[in-house]
Amino acid sequence: MEILKGQQVCACGKRHNGILDAYVIEKNAIGHTALFVRKYHATKAFLLADANTFAVAGEQVMQNLTENGIPFSKYIFPVSPKPDEAAVGSAVMHYDATCDIIIGIGSGVINDLGKILAKTSGHPYIIVATAPSMDGYASGSSSVERDGLKISLPSKCANAVIGDLNILKNAPMRMLVSGIGDMLAKYVSICEWRISHVITGEYYCEEVASLIRTAVQKCAQNAAGPLKRDEAAVAAVFEGLILGGVAMNYAEVTRPASGVEHYFSHIWDMRALEFGTASDFHGIQCAIGTRYAIHIYEQLKNTAPNREKALAYARSFDIPAHNEHLRAFLGKGAEAMIALEAQEGKYDPAKHAPRLERILAHWDEILQIMDEELISSPELEKLLDAIGAPKTAAEIGIDEAIVPMTFRFTKDIRDKYVLSRLCWDLGVLDEIRL
Repeated sequence: MEILKGQQVCACGKRHNGILDAYVIEKNAIGHTALFVRKYHATKAFLLADANTFAVAGEQVMQNLTENGIPFSKYIFPVSPKPDEAAVGSAVMHYDATCDIIIGIGSGVINDLGKILAKTSGHPYIIVATAPSMDGYASGSSSVERDGLKISLPSKCANAVIGDLNILKNAPMRMLVSGIGDMLAKYVSICEWRISHVITGEYYCEEVASLIRTAVQKCAQNAAGPLKRDEAAVAAVFEGLILGGVAMNYAEVTRPASGVEHYFSHIWDMRALEFGTASDFHGIQCAIGTRYAIHIYEQLKNTAPNREKALAYARSFDIPAHNEHLRAFLGKGAEAMIALEAQEGKYDPAKHAPRLERILAHWDEILQIMDEELISSPELEKLLDAIGAPKTAAEIGIDEAIVPMTFRFTKDIRDKYVLSRLCWDLGVLDEIRL
């Protein structure tokens, strides 16, 4: 695809210069590891993994490097690390400064840590994937918890992604389901990106959005295949996940691949960290969040915007009471969200009024975007059933009673215009039923 080359200015006005140089998805792809090390003129590799991911692919990576005369050092987390400051610090402190290339062996957390370590060290980064479980392999940010808040930390995109089908097709079934779930979330993220462009004037690129749509289509068409360990289906899903990360790099924001559905997941992760409540793989949580989001969008389609109602709602919104509810629900992670609102002022009636006028003026266009981008609830549920994915919070051990509150607070996670903000702007947030 021409956009992948970044050789010309796009119609959106940006030059999309991707960082990912190459990806390989085939049987025995680990055999390419030493070739990539040589490509970047590196002399010594630093391997980063945890005990589980190292058991899956570590020996093969070491054998390939040894056979090609490439020395290496390694750090293996004894248990699967949490995506937090302690894990980042551990990776940095165990890093061997004589190494000039980082090789991550793993999936979500290991890849996020590897990208941070690569940025910190300034060296190239290769990820040997152990599961097609999420779309962060080719993105330039890491999803980590800082001061209790789940953030997208700018890091380094992998220079190369290695997907060995011998390994990917045999990943734990839950991780295969997670990867597909993460891709199905893109129906919502593209819809919200377009809606935000209309309401807030946020940057939007149709070429990047088209890249995501292609990736989603690949995954949806092959949704059931990975459960049969079908190599072609696993390859299609994994390529879709890579393209999702590429799109984020081109847009230089996470917007093309992350919206309100991801914020359901982030909030559940934050509560798990703070209160020890249940959580599951990111992609599985995103799939559940997507189902809730689609249900809410379908409610909005039957809503007639009312100017006076919306203005009155904004005027009466009790920010101190809201903040106290936020603290009770999320613990210390709430403080960063409260500080963000103090800077952003999305609840300021003076800022709300012009947003509302744009919503009212473009409501038909907004409804058309929903129709064009969103999958229907029956279609989504059919896909989730096909991959055996959970469809409710209760199925992954999360109290269904907190889902409405989860949705309410998704608008506070980032300074990003998402579904919950639209509901707040319309004055109907308290009327949403989940």
